[in-house]
Amino acid sequence: MAITAAEREALRREAEAEFSARMMARMRADQAMKVRNYRTLNAMAPKGGILFTGSSLMEMFPVCEMARSAGITLPVYNRGIGGTTTDDFLREIDTVLLDLAPSKVFINIGTNDMTDRVYGSAWMDHLTDNYREILRIARERLPQTQIFCMAYYPTNRHLPDQDEGQRAMLKERTRENIAACNRRVEALAAEFGCRYIDCNEGLTDENGEQKAVFAIDGVHMYAEAYAIVFRNLLPYLT
Repeated sequence: MAITAAEREALRREAEAEFSARMMARMRADQAMKVRNYRTLNAMAPKGGILFTGSSLMEMFPVCEMARSAGITLPVYNRGIGGTTTDDFLREIDTVLLDLAPSKVFINIGTNDMTDRVYGSAWMDHLTDNYREILRIARERLPQTQIFCMAYYPTNRHLPDQDEGQRAMLKERTRENIAACNRRVEALAAEFGCRYIDCNEGLTDENGEQKAVFAIDGVHMYAEAYAIVFRNLLPYLT
């Protein structure tokens, strides 16, 4: 007997939910593996270096290689972990920030909080509250560390080949929301005596969106974009 359209839709939604659950479980396992590896590496690493930390937008930043090429002599570490939210960051803050006792730390965290699917309409307040707690802990535990809060990168919500999942990821990451979040991060940086920096010059097109030539999916970027970010960051590294 043929199934109805409603039954077909229910089966589609069930399959989609199962796929999402499998992908989430795989991502969590991957995150746990990276945290474990970082703990081991942190125990070996010289303290007082330069740390970059956050989510996938930081993990994908080839900053260690770029720093070596630029002649930076201090050790540079990248402790970004893809899929990390501010909740995850707080839970693993020792591993991704505190243990290395850096002289400088550059933070880019919170883009994965920009969703109403998890946090509802209060997602921006949730992001802000957690970011404040991250800075409070960092200031308390690392009083001599220079803390740099990086502006969120621009997105591109109008790429021609974006699939449904990518469009869903970008739903709340509008220019207006990102600008509002950046204003909040800037205020938090001032509150805790940190430095807010915007390294986005050269990343946007005439519409203020991430240049399509740099875009992987509208959020993540190719190395050419990170070369621009690194150039903009260089005055804070030397």
